[in-house]
Amino acid sequence: MGEADRIFNPLPDEEDRALSKSLRPLTLDEYIGQARVKENLRVFIEAAKARGEPIDHILLCGPPGLGKTTLAMIIAREMGVNIKITSGPAIDRAGDMAAILTALEKGDILFIDEIHRLHPHVEEVLYPAMEDYCIDVVVGQGPGAKTLRVKLSPFTLIGATTRMGMLTSPLRSRFGVILRLEFYTPEELALIVKRSAAILGVEIDDGGAYEVAKRSRGTPRIANRLLKRVRDFAQVKGEGVITKEIADMALKMMEIDEAGFDSVDRKLLLAIIEHFNGGPVGIETLAVAVGEEKRTLEEVYEPYLIQEGYIKKTPRGRVATEKAYRFFGKTKLTQKSLFREES
Repeated sequence: MGEADRIFNPLPDEEDRALSKSLRPLTLDEYIGQARVKENLRVFIEAAKARGEPIDHILLCGPPGLGKTTLAMIIAREMGVNIKITSGPAIDRAGDMAAILTALEKGDILFIDEIHRLHPHVEEVLYPAMEDYCIDVVVGQGPGAKTLRVKLSPFTLIGATTRMGMLTSPLRSRFGVILRLEFYTPEELALIVKRSAAILGVEIDDGGAYEVAKRSRGTPRIANRLLKRVRDFAQVKGEGVITKEIADMALKMMEIDEAGFDSVDRKLLLAIIEHFNGGPVGIETLAVAVGEEKRTLEEVYEPYLIQEGYIKKTPRGRVATEKAYRFFGKTKLTQKSLFREES
């Protein structure tokens, strides 16, 4: 994976995990953006604390890198409880889930990232746990096996998913609160960049912060990643201060254009426009055409391109919009003009 590809991948790597420990906000007041989500959470947290009960089960959905894990940790801190963090792919067996659930204390929060990737047998353990705070444990084997119901301490499950459509209906229906995180505006990201720069001891002006923000694809994780790279350019090519000019030069050298596109974005859009006459084209075919995995296109590249209006998803496949054609200075061929060209 190239440098720009790695930077624009909103999924976390080891460097991100180390960085997030120092940059992660600790309270809802420190958390920038997602105003609607924060206001709802304030109400739910205050009401749960007033009743002396765990907050209802919460499902956080949206593209990766928008702060779902951070929100889960903030909820735990605001509620004054412990949080256990795991992920769907990390839980292989129903017994593993049962062990996690029985270890939770009253009011604790269990956060499951990528909850849509839970194994069906593991997921079934959650149904009675979420509804009745109990699990069914099978003791013994064969005809003599017995099922025992084990009571659990009241807890809160917070699930995070980037693929809401892959979540099963029985599991989705057991969440009392479903919150969708949206891509951040450049103005919100500029505030995040300035906050991160202050924590990292990096000097940055308003123009530099906005230049980094507007090319960060609406994603705080990418904004913080770009900030670190631009900081290096500011130290070597400038006077240590990130200005608009320094940020612009650095991002161009990393082949990140003013729309926040890297080489894969441009390759993807041009493939639809030039190879498939603007679409529709199936995601599998498109993945082969650009040499990327289907899941990478669906989770890393498509969400931003769809959000910004460069691609549309239709029942027949992906279609490039007029905005995509204008970006490359091309004119969309109609069926009539295409017929004339072929004639």
